[in-house]
Amino acid sequence: MVGSAGVTLLAIDGPAGAGKTTFAAKLETELSESATVKVIHMDDLYNGWENALSNALSEILDRISTAHLANKEFVIKIFNWQTMQFDAEETIRPTDYLIIEGVGAAQQIVRDSGAITYWLDIEPEIGLQRVLERDGAHIEAQMRRWQVEQDKHFARDETRENCEFKLTS
Repeated sequence: MVGSAGVTLLAIDGPAGAGKTTFAAKLETELSESATVKVIHMDDLYNGWENALSNALSEILDRISTAHLANKEFVIKIFNWQTMQFDAEETIRPTDYLIIEGVGAAQQIVRDSGAITYWLDIEPEIGLQRVLERDGAHIEAQMRRWQVEQDKHFARDETRENCEFKLTS
């Protein structure tokens, strides 16, 4: 959606390993040729494995969407996966485009704000293998639990069904 002063919010969602971060980087490169762009990664916003896709996350996404579309600066807390706590903050200044990417990025609260939404599909085992190759085999058990949780979230939220653009990896 285009907010005040021509700002646009984009949300890229889909299962783990589908290529959301890569797609966001490509969009950022293309859009930044003629506009200001910022990408927010959902991994920075999650509160660990167990509380990632919570109401608190929805509230954070609502605050981010509202501030961006009003062309206002906002602050996000950054989660540290080594210490398993939020231990940094980042001030996000107004940009022409804000891209939010990751599991849960295009949930209803973001869609309701008028974001342009993308869904990236992938077979679960292929997605799992991509994540393990990227992040290491030591997280396999957590990733298998994550796949169950993300699927529950997607079913409740009807994310795939409600995204405007659907792409297959």
